[in-house]
Amino acid sequence: MTFTPTSLPGILLITPKVFGDERGFFMESYRRELFEEAGIPPLVQDNHSRSVRDTLRGLHYQHPYGQGKLIRVTSGVVFDVLVDVRRASPTFGKWEGHELSESNKRQLWVPPGFAHGFCVLSESADFLYKCSEYYHPETEHTLLWNDEAVGVEWPVRDPILSEKDMKGKRLNELSVLPE
Repeated sequence: MTFTPTSLPGILLITPKVFGDERGFFMESYRRELFEEAGIPPLVQDNHSRSVRDTLRGLHYQHPYGQGKLIRVTSGVVFDVLVDVRRASPTFGKWEGHELSESNKRQLWVPPGFAHGFCVLSESADFLYKCSEYYHPETEHTLLWNDEAVGVEWPVRDPILSEKDMKGKRLNELSVLPE
């Protein structure tokens, strides 16, 4: 398994060793000591979401009780996005996106302090993530998915959004931000 830093500090793109033959494949998706060596804290909660094409979920973060997320896609393809919302960070407001899919089997570590979201590029997608903190809905915040100040280049034109995601706040309107 390789852990590759990305352009935003703390984000890791994780590529597993995949052993395949005519029967299928085998891979380790999590091995505690390797993840601890990479600086990833213990994980306490597993989540699984299934979404249809053009669904866009996010951009969400918790503060306090920031959640780190270990993300992977087991079915389909998503464009995964992270935005640095740490007020004191030199990359505050910067974003990056990664394609995660059942075929590339990559994972992404997103530490606390980043707003996170994704959109589905395939007919449907199964999106799994482990969290470093339990979900606290009363501390969840939503950054508006299409805030011009952030400028995420989403690969969908007319996404399917939840009511919560439609009502997200612009970066300059967020009053609760991690340091």
